[in-house]
Amino acid sequence: MDIEGAVTACLARRTPDARYTSFDYCFNHFQQNRRRMAVWYQSTGMEASCFHLAFYLASWGMLRGSSGLFQRSARHLMPLIETIASAPDEVWNLDLDGYDTQGIDLILQTAKDVRRALRPVEASDILVSKVMLGVFGCVPAFDTYFKKGFGVSTFGRGALDQIGEFYRANSRLIESLRAPTLDFTTGKPTTLLYTRAKVVDMAFFLEGGYPG
Repeated sequence: MDIEGAVTACLARRTPDARYTSFDYCFNHFQQNRRRMAVWYQSTGMEASCFHLAFYLASWGMLRGSSGLFQRSARHLMPLIETIASAPDEVWNLDLDGYDTQGIDLILQTAKDVRRALRPVEASDILVSKVMLGVFGCVPAFDTYFKKGFGVSTFGRGALDQIGEFYRANSRLIESLRAPTLDFTTGKPTTLLYTRAKVVDMAFFLEGGYPG
């Protein structure tokens, strides 16, 4: 597989107003406002957090007519924002270089917390993993293209073990492909880098046959 070619192809289509750059703006918001994201009546607080996450999920196909979220407003995400705000620092700092037994346990527990916070919507693995990628950056999005490209079927321990092994075998290249996110206001690169999980997500999204 041409990891560098796939990631470069994804980044080449990234412009400030492009669909998938919604990831950058969502990720920037949560990473830069960890302590303020759930506060009311602040410009970076609860309302902004709900809308950032909602638009990112919409851009990434999670608000289609068949989705439970399609019948909900952004306000439905409030319990999820509160769950995210209370997540331990270890989740915020976790990336593929921490995919040992403890790290994977933490991912699976966080996935359960996210799923619970979205009730009564029945959150799929795709939705849960896309939330975790867009907020924490700690796991690839387990959508159809990624799963096909990486050769896994479910968002679980076995797949996460394989992702960790893949990172360890290709760590130097993956590190070199960590591009900076784009800033919403200026459209210019920030000092915040894509996580290792985001790099792997992009690579196997294309490997799985995404037509672009």
